[in-house]
Amino acid sequence: MTEVTAPAAAAGTDTKPSVLIIGGLGFIGRFLAKYIHTNNLASEIRIVDKQLPRLAWLAPEFADVCTLERFQQGDLSREHTCEKVFTRPDGSTWDYVFNCGGDTRYSQDDEIYKQRSLKLSTTAAKEAARRGVKCWVEISTGAVYKSDREPSKETDKLKPWLKLANYKLEAEEELKRIEGLNLVIVRLANVYGEYCSKVIATILCMARVYAYLKEEMKWLWTKDLRTHTVHVTDNNWDESMGSTPIFNVVDHGDTSQGTLQKHISNIFGIKTGFHGTIVSSFAKLNLGSAVDEQNDETLQPWGDLLNRAGITRPGPINPYLDNELVKDDDFSLDGARFEKITGFEYRVPEITEEGLRQVIDSYQRLNWWPPMELGSAENGENGEAVAEAAR
Repeated sequence: MTEVTAPAAAAGTDTKPSVLIIGGLGFIGRFLAKYIHTNNLASEIRIVDKQLPRLAWLAPEFADVCTLERFQQGDLSREHTCEKVFTRPDGSTWDYVFNCGGDTRYSQDDEIYKQRSLKLSTTAAKEAARRGVKCWVEISTGAVYKSDREPSKETDKLKPWLKLANYKLEAEEELKRIEGLNLVIVRLANVYGEYCSKVIATILCMARVYAYLKEEMKWLWTKDLRTHTVHVTDNNWDESMGSTPIFNVVDHGDTSQGTLQKHISNIFGIKTGFHGTIVSSFAKLNLGSAVDEQNDETLQPWGDLLNRAGITRPGPINPYLDNELVKDDDFSLDGARFEKITGFEYRVPEITEEGLRQVIDSYQRLNWWPPMELGSAENGENGEAVAEAAR
């Protein structure tokens, strides 16, 4: 993996850059902070987040980096908070600011995205420009592109297909207009990895329910529908980007529904398939009802599984399927520019069965995951295990 390259030090010194991570307790922010800390790449790391560490579902391995001494609570959509965060005791400015903040939930009201994503980015970036920050890295999403069969390049047509992506794109445009802001924009594919709680987590939880019910897990649309991915440990950034400000970050796996279907079947020992053209076409016309029916089918059994396992604090994962995510549109990115300019090499070049088992293992370590040994709904408490669990 390509490491973060520190600015050249003056002769006879070993000066390293200072790093501020906004949204540093979030899924991406915490892994970025851990990577920089573990590899001793910064003279100082400051983590800023609205929530407190004890409420952020942090795994034990983040204890060394997400310390109270390094953490500062604050809402950077407010100007006075930005001034406080950007003011350092010695009067110096932060060298690098990574904005991993913003509301990442789906289907929220517009005002939530405006305040927690758009305003956060623009307010904090203006303060960064005023202070002369060397580089502002805006973590955005690949969902800003118009869906196409060909993977989207950075110069392709923009047509956001998620509400949060609309405001991420608006933030990108606003940041480009801030005078003096040294800006880099990184657009990510579906990020997954240990402790993830978004798209891949939802699919895994749904599969766990179907294993419990001993039923086939069927997918809408087709096996060829792309849903590109990138592992969270491959979201670390290299300084030698040159002058090009926008980069797609996506692995080499060309992940599709068929890819995930195969891995899910192997991991959970369940039959998987697709609903077919007629059912999928009907669902497309009645998407809200189809998604509601899906959630009705999985949420109660998931609750039963948690109760039987004695899990009272199940973490941020569940099988709830959001309406925004059920679209017959390819989510595919072309990441060639990023690799060509930076020389970046992916540690996890594609999503694998073993990689998904590692995600499940991470849930088990924190007691978020109902063990497979509970058996099936049909067999009850003492029933046989449905499938070989990831251990």
